[in-house]
Amino acid sequence: MIWVRILVPVQKWLVKMANVLEFIKDSYTEMSQKVTWPTWSQLQSSAVVVLVASIIIALVVFAMDKVSSNVLELFYNIRS
Repeated sequence: MIWVRILVPVQKWLVKMANVLEFIKDSYTEMSQKVTWPTWSQLQSSAVVVLVASIIIALVVFAMDKVSSNVLELFYNIRS
């Protein structure tokens, strides 16, 4: 009876670990055989696109911040 109480949780744990190991093996197989990785030049051009887009978005946010700051400053100077 005691062995059953001990073995049932151990069996469940072993099944879960087997599932985890199977997942890791399947993930490795997929990443090494089924995924198409970009070339170095594709990776560089994508990085440049991300960099340019980030700079443009940063400039737009900066401009919106400056405009709203100036409008609020003008508004509060008129009220005082």
